[in-house]
Amino acid sequence: MRIPVYQVDAFTSRLFAGNPAAVCPLEAWLPDATMQSIAAENNLADTAFYVRNGSGYDLRWFTPSVEVDLCGHATLASAHVIFTVRRETTESRISFQSKSGELTVERHGDRYALDFPSRPAAEVAIHAGLVDALGAKPSLILGARDYLCVFDSEEDVRALRPNMEKLAATDRFAVIATAPGDDCDFVSRFFAPAMGVPEDPVTGSAHCTLIPYWSKRLGKKILHARQVSSRGGELYCEDRGDRVTIAGNAVTYLEGWIELNYASSRSTIAST
Repeated sequence: MRIPVYQVDAFTSRLFAGNPAAVCPLEAWLPDATMQSIAAENNLADTAFYVRNGSGYDLRWFTPSVEVDLCGHATLASAHVIFTVRRETTESRISFQSKSGELTVERHGDRYALDFPSRPAAEVAIHAGLVDALGAKPSLILGARDYLCVFDSEEDVRALRPNMEKLAATDRFAVIATAPGDDCDFVSRFFAPAMGVPEDPVTGSAHCTLIPYWSKRLGKKILHARQVSSRGGELYCEDRGDRVTIAGNAVTYLEGWIELNYASSRSTIAST
């Protein structure tokens, strides 16, 4: 069996920046264990698999170690593959069915706008080892799916050097570190070592929590964000109440094939 595979740098307009995601279009779902093995072999933060479903698509995401319920950069990468690389539609809007419900993506020139659920953070019980794992004390800690750790300055966020082993032992999916930006509305970093992703370069799903927080704090609905990982990425955001818009660019890095040989239980990747 030959499966197309694309690698896309998401939330950037240049190669070797943003967040790389693998995208695998399928005719039908593979066994979960096979998709997980492909994601582990790709060894990127996330691999997306999609299947055409009538006028829309079903979409799933896997880190190298687990399936996740929501992934922004791999959704953007999938839309880029559908709209721009494979040209599967002439429409400007596509719909995905996912573990987080219906997600839509609209194309505006070379930018893709994701319509995602809002996940506001609230006061929560804080894991006793969180601050020690981060190596710095935030001015505020809230929680949604992830911990939201708010710092005073962009420099504080850039300077973080978390202990990943200790961070993996905390009790939430991941940790978002954020602060006001020096030349944007806010910056962030995202750590998910328990999910096989020590630091994610650019994290769309984290902005489901970041956008409502910063929208309320800054008193504005339209926000410009940067994720200040070593690769870096830019996100153009809007708070729309129970939904958020997360927009960004994407660049194709690689096109190839995954060759699955079930008879010998081997998988090899051959580039085209």
